[in-house]
Amino acid sequence: MFKHLLIPTDGTELSEAAVRAGLKLAKEQGAQVTGLYVMPDYRALIYGVNALMTYNADEFEKSAAQEADAALQFMEQLAQQEGVQFRPVRVTSMSVFQAIVREAQNSHCDLICMASHGRKGITSVLLGSETQRVLTHSNIPVLVHRPTLGKH
Repeated sequence: MFKHLLIPTDGTELSEAAVRAGLKLAKEQGAQVTGLYVMPDYRALIYGVNALMTYNADEFEKSAAQEADAALQFMEQLAQQEGVQFRPVRVTSMSVFQAIVREAQNSHCDLICMASHGRKGITSVLLGSETQRVLTHSNIPVLVHRPTLGKH
């Protein structure tokens, strides 16, 4: 049914659970996977306060790139174990959900498989949710992996 899954990750334990589930689905479907890590655009985030704060944007970017590489390498290793064709993608963006939707479209994915914290009520409103934003803005189906009860 599905031929190409996009699996975004942020390297967290919750995201890793969604990665595992997405790769198993890809194996069952005989689908390929694009793994996506969206790095924050630190220059844009800090721009408004740079007059008040000294920062080294190169250090921020280097640290984010290392985190991205580690998360994508984890995905690649699991994909190899599952026998799933895998392509890592690392992008920088101010908007995580927009980067996810854009990459899914650009890579011609037919499913986005991603994690959700499963927050409800005022917590979800206050914290927001990249997953919720992807669900709202994507014209590509989204499979949401939620943690089991009692975890996270």
